[in-house]
Amino acid sequence: MTEMVYGTTRVRVVDPVIPRWWRTIDKVTLGCVLLLMAVGLLLGLAASPPLAARNGLPPFFYVQRQIFFGVLGLIALVAMSLCPPDRIRRLATIAFILSMIGLILLPFFGTDFGKGAVRWFSLGFGSFQPSEFLKPMFAVFAAWLLAAGQGVEGPPGKTLSFMALLLILGLLVIQPDFGQAALIAAGWMVMYFVAGAPMVLLLVAAGLVLVGGYAAYHSSEHFARRIDGFLSADVDPRTQMGFAQNAISEGGFFGAGVGEGRVKWSLPDAHTDFIIAVAAEEYGLILVLFIIGLYATVLIRSLFRLMRERDMFIRLAGTGIVVVFSLQAMINIGVSLRLLPSKGMTLPFVSYGGSSLLATGLAIGMLLAFTRTRPQGEIGEILSRRAQS
Repeated sequence: MTEMVYGTTRVRVVDPVIPRWWRTIDKVTLGCVLLLMAVGLLLGLAASPPLAARNGLPPFFYVQRQIFFGVLGLIALVAMSLCPPDRIRRLATIAFILSMIGLILLPFFGTDFGKGAVRWFSLGFGSFQPSEFLKPMFAVFAAWLLAAGQGVEGPPGKTLSFMALLLILGLLVIQPDFGQAALIAAGWMVMYFVAGAPMVLLLVAAGLVLVGGYAAYHSSEHFARRIDGFLSADVDPRTQMGFAQNAISEGGFFGAGVGEGRVKWSLPDAHTDFIIAVAAEEYGLILVLFIIGLYATVLIRSLFRLMRERDMFIRLAGTGIVVVFSLQAMINIGVSLRLLPSKGMTLPFVSYGGSSLLATGLAIGMLLAFTRTRPQGEIGEILSRRAQS
Protein backbone atom coordinates (compact mmCIF):
# COMPACT_ATOMS: atom_id res chain seq x y z
CA MET A 1 0.00 0.00 0.00
CA THR A 2 2.81 2.39 0.86
CA GLU A 3 4.45 1.79 -2.50
CA MET A 4 1.16 2.50 -4.26
CA VAL A 5 0.87 5.88 -2.53
CA TYR A 6 4.46 7.07 -2.42
CA GLY A 7 6.04 4.98 -5.15
CA THR A 8 9.08 2.78 -4.91
CA THR A 9 12.44 4.08 -3.66
CA ARG A 10 15.40 3.53 -5.93
CA VAL A 11 18.13 1.69 -4.09
CA ARG A 12 21.61 3.01 -4.82
CA VAL A 13 24.08 0.19 -5.39
CA VAL A 14 27.43 1.15 -3.89
CA ASP A 15 30.42 -0.52 -5.48
CA PRO A 16 32.86 -1.61 -2.71
CA VAL A 17 36.07 0.44 -2.69
CA ILE A 18 38.65 -2.36 -2.84
CA PRO A 19 37.00 -4.37 -5.65
CA ARG A 20 36.53 -1.19 -7.67
CA TRP A 21 40.16 -0.23 -7.03
CA TRP A 22 41.40 -3.65 -8.15
CA ARG A 23 39.21 -3.58 -11.24
CA THR A 24 40.37 -0.13 -12.39
CA ILE A 25 44.04 -0.15 -11.35
CA ASP A 26 46.87 -0.75 -13.82
CA LYS A 27 47.83 -4.21 -12.58
CA VAL A 28 50.85 -4.52 -14.87
CA THR A 29 52.43 -1.35 -13.47
CA LEU A 30 51.65 -2.48 -9.93
CA GLY A 31 53.23 -5.85 -10.66
CA CYS A 32 56.38 -4.19 -12.04
CA VAL A 33 56.69 -2.10 -8.89
CA LEU A 34 56.37 -5.18 -6.67
CA LEU A 35 59.03 -6.96 -8.73
CA LEU A 36 61.36 -3.96 -8.41
CA MET A 37 60.93 -4.01 -4.64
CA ALA A 38 61.64 -7.75 -4.60
CA VAL A 39 64.80 -7.21 -6.67
CA GLY A 40 65.83 -4.43 -4.28
CA LEU A 41 65.44 -6.76 -1.32
CA LEU A 42 67.41 -9.48 -3.11
CA LEU A 43 70.27 -7.10 -3.88
CA GLY A 44 70.07 -5.64 -0.39
CA LEU A 45 70.78 -9.08 1.05
CA ALA A 46 74.02 -9.05 -0.96
CA ALA A 47 75.12 -5.42 -0.64
CA SER A 48 74.11 -4.49 2.91
CA PRO A 49 76.07 -6.97 5.13
CA PRO A 50 79.51 -5.50 4.18
CA LEU A 51 78.26 -2.01 5.11
CA ALA A 52 76.86 -3.32 8.38
CA ALA A 53 80.19 -5.00 9.16
CA ARG A 54 82.09 -1.74 8.54
CA ASN A 55 79.73 0.10 10.88
CA GLY A 56 79.78 -2.58 13.58
CA LEU A 57 76.08 -3.49 13.16
CA PRO A 58 74.26 -6.83 12.80
CA PRO A 59 74.68 -8.33 9.31
CA PHE A 60 71.10 -7.70 8.17
CA PHE A 61 70.53 -4.38 9.93
CA TYR A 62 70.11 -2.43 6.68
CA VAL A 63 68.04 -5.21 5.11
CA GLN A 64 65.59 -5.02 8.00
CA ARG A 65 65.37 -1.25 7.62
CA GLN A 66 64.81 -1.63 3.88
CA ILE A 67 61.95 -4.04 4.55
CA PHE A 68 60.46 -1.63 7.09
CA PHE A 69 60.58 1.38 4.76
CA GLY A 70 59.54 -0.78 1.82
CA VAL A 71 56.37 -1.79 3.69
CA LEU A 72 55.72 1.87 4.54
CA GLY A 73 56.24 2.79 0.91
CA LEU A 74 53.84 0.06 -0.22
CA ILE A 75 51.20 1.23 2.27
CA ALA A 76 51.63 4.80 1.02
CA LEU A 77 51.34 3.56 -2.57
CA VAL A 78 48.06 1.74 -1.97
CA ALA A 79 46.59 4.54 0.16
CA MET A 80 47.42 7.20 -2.42
CA SER A 81 46.16 5.09 -5.34
CA LEU A 82 42.76 4.89 -3.62
CA CYS A 83 42.38 8.68 -3.60
CA PRO A 84 40.48 10.61 -6.27
CA PRO A 85 42.53 13.11 -8.33
CA ASP A 86 41.11 16.22 -6.65
CA ARG A 87 42.12 14.94 -3.21
CA ILE A 88 45.60 14.07 -4.50
CA ARG A 89 45.91 17.61 -5.82
CA ARG A 90 45.13 19.09 -2.41
CA LEU A 91 47.40 16.70 -0.50
CA ALA A 92 50.26 17.15 -2.96
CA THR A 93 50.00 20.93 -2.75
CA ILE A 94 50.28 20.82 1.04
CA ALA A 95 53.20 18.36 0.83
CA PHE A 96 54.88 20.56 -1.78
CA ILE A 97 54.73 23.58 0.54
CA LEU A 98 56.15 21.53 3.43
CA SER A 99 58.95 20.20 1.20
CA MET A 100 59.82 23.74 0.13
CA ILE A 101 60.01 24.80 3.77
CA GLY A 102 62.33 21.85 4.36
CA LEU A 103 64.61 22.93 1.50
CA ILE A 104 64.73 26.47 2.85
CA LEU A 105 65.70 25.22 6.33
CA LEU A 106 68.37 22.79 5.09
CA PRO A 107 71.28 25.30 5.07
CA PHE A 108 70.58 26.09 8.73
CA PHE A 109 69.62 22.72 10.24
CA GLY A 110 70.70 20.14 7.64
CA THR A 111 73.72 17.88 7.50
CA ASP A 112 75.90 16.47 4.72
CA PHE A 113 76.96 13.19 6.43
CA GLY A 114 80.46 13.88 5.12
CA LYS A 115 79.41 13.84 1.45
CA GLY A 116 79.95 17.54 0.75
CA ALA A 117 76.30 18.42 0.10
CA VAL A 118 73.76 19.47 2.75
CA ARG A 119 70.72 17.43 1.66
CA TRP A 120 69.45 15.70 4.80
CA PHE A 121 67.92 16.40 8.18
CA SER A 122 69.41 14.11 10.80
CA LEU A 123 66.65 12.74 13.06
CA GLY A 124 68.86 10.60 15.30
CA PHE A 125 67.17 7.31 14.38
CA GLY A 126 67.42 8.12 10.69
CA SER A 127 67.55 10.91 8.13
CA PHE A 128 65.09 12.80 5.95
CA GLN A 129 65.75 14.20 2.46
CA PRO A 130 63.16 16.84 1.44
CA SER A 131 64.10 16.83 -2.25
CA GLU A 132 62.94 13.20 -2.61
CA PHE A 133 59.41 14.22 -1.66
CA LEU A 134 59.58 17.49 -3.57
CA LYS A 135 59.90 15.79 -7.00
CA PRO A 136 56.46 14.13 -7.24
CA MET A 137 54.71 16.89 -5.29
CA PHE A 138 56.05 19.57 -7.61
CA ALA A 139 54.89 17.55 -10.63
CA VAL A 140 51.32 17.58 -9.29
CA PHE A 141 51.52 21.24 -8.20
CA ALA A 142 52.90 22.37 -11.57
CA ALA A 143 50.29 20.29 -13.41
CA TRP A 144 47.57 22.05 -11.44
CA LEU A 145 48.94 25.47 -12.41
CA LEU A 146 49.45 24.52 -16.06
CA ALA A 147 45.96 23.02 -16.36
CA ALA A 148 44.29 25.93 -14.56
CA GLY A 149 46.10 28.40 -16.81
CA GLN A 150 44.36 26.99 -19.87
CA GLY A 151 40.99 28.22 -18.65
CA VAL A 152 39.43 31.34 -20.13
CA GLU A 153 39.81 33.29 -16.90
CA GLY A 154 42.48 31.08 -15.38
CA PRO A 155 45.68 32.25 -13.69
CA PRO A 156 48.97 32.62 -15.62
CA GLY A 157 49.78 29.00 -14.86
CA LYS A 158 52.80 28.63 -17.11
CA THR A 159 54.45 31.72 -15.64
CA LEU A 160 53.70 30.73 -12.05
CA SER A 161 54.97 27.18 -12.54
CA PHE A 162 58.15 28.50 -14.15
CA MET A 163 58.73 30.86 -11.20
CA ALA A 164 58.23 27.96 -8.78
CA LEU A 165 60.72 25.93 -10.81
CA LEU A 166 63.34 28.69 -10.62
CA LEU A 167 62.91 28.90 -6.84
CA ILE A 168 63.35 25.13 -6.51
CA LEU A 169 66.43 25.11 -8.72
CA GLY A 170 67.99 27.92 -6.68
CA LEU A 171 67.42 26.04 -3.41
CA LEU A 172 68.86 22.81 -4.85
CA VAL A 173 71.95 24.54 -6.24
CA ILE A 174 72.69 25.92 -2.77
CA GLN A 175 73.03 22.38 -1.35
CA PRO A 176 74.55 21.73 -4.03
CA ASP A 177 72.45 19.10 -5.82
CA PHE A 178 72.73 19.71 -9.55
CA GLY A 179 71.45 16.24 -10.42
CA GLN A 180 68.10 16.66 -8.69
CA ALA A 181 67.84 20.17 -10.14
CA ALA A 182 68.36 18.85 -13.68
CA LEU A 183 65.88 16.01 -13.06
CA ILE A 184 63.12 18.33 -11.85
CA ALA A 185 63.80 20.79 -14.68
CA ALA A 186 63.58 17.99 -17.26
CA GLY A 187 60.27 16.77 -15.82
CA TRP A 188 58.82 20.29 -15.91
CA MET A 189 59.94 20.79 -19.51
CA VAL A 190 58.14 17.60 -20.59
CA MET A 191 54.98 18.72 -18.80
CA TYR A 192 55.29 22.15 -20.36
CA PHE A 193 55.57 20.55 -23.80
CA VAL A 194 52.51 18.34 -23.20
CA ALA A 195 50.58 21.43 -22.08
CA GLY A 196 51.14 22.92 -25.53
CA ALA A 197 54.20 25.11 -25.10
CA PRO A 198 55.84 26.49 -28.26
CA MET A 199 59.02 24.69 -29.26
CA VAL A 200 60.92 27.99 -29.17
CA LEU A 201 60.32 28.35 -25.44
CA LEU A 202 61.50 24.80 -24.83
CA LEU A 203 64.68 25.51 -26.78
CA VAL A 204 65.23 28.64 -24.71
CA ALA A 205 64.75 26.61 -21.51
CA ALA A 206 67.23 24.02 -22.76
CA GLY A 207 69.70 26.81 -23.50
CA LEU A 208 69.31 28.13 -19.97
CA VAL A 209 70.07 24.64 -18.63
CA LEU A 210 73.27 24.53 -20.68
CA VAL A 211 74.27 27.99 -19.45
CA GLY A 212 73.57 26.89 -15.88
CA GLY A 213 75.71 23.79 -16.35
CA TYR A 214 78.56 25.89 -17.71
CA ALA A 215 78.32 28.26 -14.75
CA ALA A 216 78.19 25.35 -12.31
CA TYR A 217 81.29 23.80 -13.87
CA HIS A 218 83.31 26.99 -13.33
CA SER A 219 81.91 27.80 -9.88
CA SER A 220 81.73 24.39 -8.17
CA GLU A 221 84.88 22.34 -7.69
CA HIS A 222 82.78 19.30 -6.75
CA PHE A 223 80.75 19.52 -9.98
CA ALA A 224 83.82 20.18 -12.14
CA ARG A 225 85.66 17.19 -10.66
CA ARG A 226 82.82 14.85 -11.58
CA ILE A 227 82.58 16.21 -15.13
CA ASP A 228 86.34 15.92 -15.61
CA GLY A 229 86.30 12.36 -14.30
CA PHE A 230 83.52 11.46 -16.74
CA LEU A 231 85.33 13.01 -19.72
CA SER A 232 88.67 11.44 -18.83
CA ALA A 233 89.73 8.54 -21.04
CA ASP A 234 91.12 6.63 -18.06
CA VAL A 235 89.21 5.58 -14.95
CA ASP A 236 91.02 5.37 -11.63
CA PRO A 237 90.39 1.78 -10.46
CA ARG A 238 90.45 2.95 -6.83
CA THR A 239 87.41 5.22 -7.28
CA GLN A 240 83.77 4.18 -6.98
CA MET A 241 83.41 4.43 -10.75
CA GLY A 242 86.45 2.21 -11.21
CA PHE A 243 85.12 -0.43 -8.82
CA ALA A 244 81.72 -0.34 -10.55
CA GLN A 245 83.21 -0.69 -14.02
CA ASN A 246 85.29 -3.66 -12.94
CA ALA A 247 82.28 -5.33 -11.29
CA ILE A 248 80.15 -4.96 -14.41
CA SER A 249 82.95 -6.41 -16.55
CA GLU A 250 83.43 -9.35 -14.19
CA GLY A 251 79.71 -10.16 -14.15
CA GLY A 252 79.42 -10.93 -17.83
CA PHE A 253 76.14 -12.34 -19.11
CA PHE A 254 75.21 -14.72 -16.28
CA GLY A 255 77.12 -13.18 -13.35
CA ALA A 256 79.68 -14.53 -10.92
CA GLY A 257 77.04 -16.22 -8.78
CA VAL A 258 74.93 -15.42 -5.74
CA GLY A 259 77.15 -14.06 -2.96
CA GLU A 260 80.30 -14.31 -5.08
CA GLY A 261 80.55 -10.60 -5.92
CA ARG A 262 83.43 -8.59 -4.50
CA VAL A 263 82.46 -5.01 -5.36
CA LYS A 264 80.12 -4.75 -2.36
CA TRP A 265 83.18 -4.95 -0.09
CA SER A 266 84.90 -2.02 -1.84
CA LEU A 267 82.10 0.39 -2.81
CA PRO A 268 80.87 2.63 0.04
CA ASP A 269 77.61 3.25 -1.87
CA ALA A 270 77.10 -0.27 -3.20
CA HIS A 271 73.69 -0.44 -1.50
CA THR A 272 72.45 2.90 -2.90
CA ASP A 273 73.97 4.75 -5.88
CA PHE A 274 75.83 1.76 -7.37
CA ILE A 275 73.38 -1.05 -6.59
CA ILE A 276 73.24 -1.91 -10.30
CA ALA A 277 76.96 -2.82 -10.17
CA VAL A 278 76.15 -5.42 -7.51
CA ALA A 279 73.35 -6.76 -9.71
CA ALA A 280 75.63 -6.95 -12.77
CA GLU A 281 78.48 -8.68 -10.93
CA GLU A 282 76.46 -11.35 -9.12
CA TYR A 283 73.58 -11.94 -11.54
CA GLY A 284 74.98 -10.66 -14.82
CA LEU A 285 73.49 -8.79 -17.74
CA ILE A 286 70.28 -10.83 -17.50
CA LEU A 287 69.16 -9.18 -14.26
CA VAL A 288 70.23 -5.71 -15.45
CA LEU A 289 68.11 -6.08 -18.60
CA PHE A 290 65.23 -7.39 -16.49
CA ILE A 291 65.40 -4.31 -14.25
CA ILE A 292 65.55 -1.97 -17.26
CA GLY A 293 62.56 -3.80 -18.77
CA LEU A 294 60.50 -3.23 -15.61
CA TYR A 295 61.16 0.52 -15.66
CA ALA A 296 60.43 0.68 -19.40
CA THR A 297 57.14 -1.15 -18.89
CA VAL A 298 56.02 1.30 -16.19
CA LEU A 299 56.91 4.25 -18.45
CA ILE A 300 55.29 2.97 -21.64
CA ARG A 301 52.09 1.65 -20.05
CA SER A 302 51.57 4.80 -18.00
CA LEU A 303 52.07 7.11 -20.99
CA PHE A 304 49.66 5.09 -23.14
CA ARG A 305 46.99 5.17 -20.42
CA LEU A 306 47.51 8.90 -19.89
CA MET A 307 47.14 9.55 -23.63
CA ARG A 308 43.53 8.35 -23.32
CA GLU A 309 42.83 10.72 -20.42
CA ARG A 310 40.77 13.81 -21.28
CA ASP A 311 41.39 15.68 -17.99
CA MET A 312 44.37 17.98 -18.60
CA PHE A 313 45.43 18.05 -14.95
CA ILE A 314 45.51 14.25 -14.69
CA ARG A 315 47.39 13.93 -17.98
CA LEU A 316 50.04 16.49 -16.99
CA ALA A 317 50.51 15.30 -13.41
CA GLY A 318 50.81 11.64 -14.43
CA THR A 319 53.24 12.50 -17.21
CA GLY A 320 55.43 14.54 -14.87
CA ILE A 321 55.57 11.80 -12.25
CA VAL A 322 56.36 8.92 -14.61
CA VAL A 323 58.96 10.95 -16.54
CA VAL A 324 60.83 11.93 -13.36
CA PHE A 325 60.60 8.33 -12.08
CA SER A 326 61.99 6.91 -15.33
CA LEU A 327 64.68 9.57 -15.76
CA GLN A 328 65.96 8.92 -12.25
CA ALA A 329 66.28 5.21 -13.02
CA MET A 330 68.01 6.00 -16.31
CA ILE A 331 70.46 8.36 -14.61
CA ASN A 332 71.34 5.87 -11.88
CA ILE A 333 71.96 3.05 -14.37
CA GLY A 334 73.75 5.40 -16.78
CA VAL A 335 76.17 6.51 -14.07
CA SER A 336 77.07 2.92 -13.16
CA LEU A 337 77.67 2.14 -16.84
CA ARG A 338 79.71 5.35 -17.20
CA LEU A 339 77.31 6.74 -19.77
CA LEU A 340 76.65 9.77 -17.55
CA PRO A 341 78.71 11.79 -15.04
CA SER A 342 78.76 10.53 -11.48
CA LYS A 343 75.67 11.62 -9.55
CA GLY A 344 74.39 10.55 -6.15
CA MET A 345 70.91 9.35 -7.11
CA THR A 346 69.13 6.22 -5.93
CA LEU A 347 67.57 3.56 -8.17
CA PRO A 348 63.81 3.79 -7.41
CA PHE A 349 62.46 0.90 -5.32
CA VAL A 350 65.78 -0.96 -5.62
CA SER A 351 68.35 1.14 -3.75
CA TYR A 352 68.41 1.37 0.03
CA GLY A 353 66.98 4.59 1.46
CA GLY A 354 64.01 5.42 3.66
CA SER A 355 63.18 8.78 2.08
CA SER A 356 63.54 7.34 -1.42
CA LEU A 357 61.31 4.31 -0.77
CA LEU A 358 58.59 6.31 0.94
CA ALA A 359 58.62 9.20 -1.55
CA THR A 360 58.65 6.86 -4.55
CA GLY A 361 55.78 4.88 -3.04
CA LEU A 362 53.76 8.09 -2.79
CA ALA A 363 54.70 9.04 -6.36
CA ILE A 364 53.71 5.72 -7.92
CA GLY A 365 50.56 5.66 -5.80
CA MET A 366 49.57 8.99 -7.35
CA LEU A 367 50.48 7.70 -10.80
CA LEU A 368 48.29 4.61 -10.31
CA ALA A 369 45.43 6.85 -9.19
CA PHE A 370 45.83 9.01 -12.30
CA THR A 371 45.97 6.01 -14.66
CA ARG A 372 42.97 4.18 -13.25
CA THR A 373 40.26 3.27 -15.75
CA ARG A 374 37.47 5.87 -15.67
CA PRO A 375 34.04 5.99 -17.33
CA GLN A 376 34.97 8.51 -20.00
CA GLY A 377 35.35 8.70 -23.72
CA GLU A 378 38.67 8.33 -25.45
CA ILE A 379 40.30 11.71 -26.01
CA GLY A 380 40.52 10.92 -29.73
CA GLU A 381 36.76 10.33 -29.87
CA ILE A 382 36.11 13.59 -28.05
CA LEU A 383 38.27 15.58 -30.46
CA SER A 384 36.60 13.84 -33.41
CA ARG A 385 33.12 14.73 -32.16
CA ARG A 386 34.19 18.34 -31.66
CA ALA A 387 35.57 18.52 -35.20
CA GLN A 388 32.30 17.12 -36.65
CA SER A 389 30.18 19.57 -34.70
